[in-house]
Amino acid sequence: MTGTPVVPTLSLIVPIYNEEAVIDELRARLLPVLEPLGSFEVVLVNDGSKDQSAAMLDSICKVDSRFTALHFSRNFGHQAAVTAGLHAATGECAVIIDADLQDPPELIGEMMDKWRQEFDVVYAVRRERAGESRMKKGTAFLFYRVLDKLTDVHIPQDSGDFCLLDRKVIDVLNSMPERNRYVRGLRAWVGFRQTSVEYDRAERFAGETKYPFRRMISLAFDGIFSLSKAPLRLSVYFGVFCAGLSFLLGVFFALQKITGTFGTVKGWASTIVTILFLGGIQLISLGAIGEYIGRSYDEVKQRPLYIIARKTRS
Repeated sequence: MTGTPVVPTLSLIVPIYNEEAVIDELRARLLPVLEPLGSFEVVLVNDGSKDQSAAMLDSICKVDSRFTALHFSRNFGHQAAVTAGLHAATGECAVIIDADLQDPPELIGEMMDKWRQEFDVVYAVRRERAGESRMKKGTAFLFYRVLDKLTDVHIPQDSGDFCLLDRKVIDVLNSMPERNRYVRGLRAWVGFRQTSVEYDRAERFAGETKYPFRRMISLAFDGIFSLSKAPLRLSVYFGVFCAGLSFLLGVFFALQKITGTFGTVKGWASTIVTILFLGGIQLISLGAIGEYIGRSYDEVKQRPLYIIARKTRS
């Protein structure tokens, strides 16, 4: 007769994509932090890595039953990997952390202290960002503040996916079926009792960033279009502005005609500028509408957010 499975206090979720240079150091840093905190499990989500990450994760899981590896059938993206980890987590709470060690595992203890004070969400806020270009720091600074203004829910500024979630928050997030996920935005949207801890973000331990500029833009779009209708409202505002401007110009030209001060048309530059201006606004509006339609199309298809090819556990 088998007993009731023991529920771990903490589930640690680690998305991994081509991190062979980091995995050994990651495990070495995690164990001294996790072992004093009580029972735990580590869910390693291999997001279709093409290097030796999968084999290294399998080796870890075979010698330590506290580690589990989920291997995707291909690369589905960081947010899908985080979601898979949340689906697999069985702990009373879960911490999401990247494998690159920019977010310090040593902060997990402080997060759990806040959790024991009955906070349901504990998110980490970056004071400094070592090893990042001025452009990346500047665009990140601007994005968080613009997103906070555009959305109907307050999203903590300078916070990433590094956070602790209580079991009831995990269950709510897991019940959300949407495909184009922006986890840190959904984390803010669900509410509950939330607090923060601050830290200085280190440089990557090794390897290359998995968020180049193109992926950062894609993530920014997911954040804006999944949490806000502001792009559609801006299209309306642009339309009202252009209509008002054309009305004023019509009045101006009518007055010129009445007073006899209507001058000779000297060229077509002003016409071209006006056409390009209106054309640009129309394309922006169509693009915003297209983003929402595309996301609706993804939801209607009901394809899975990720596919697990295999699972490794001792």
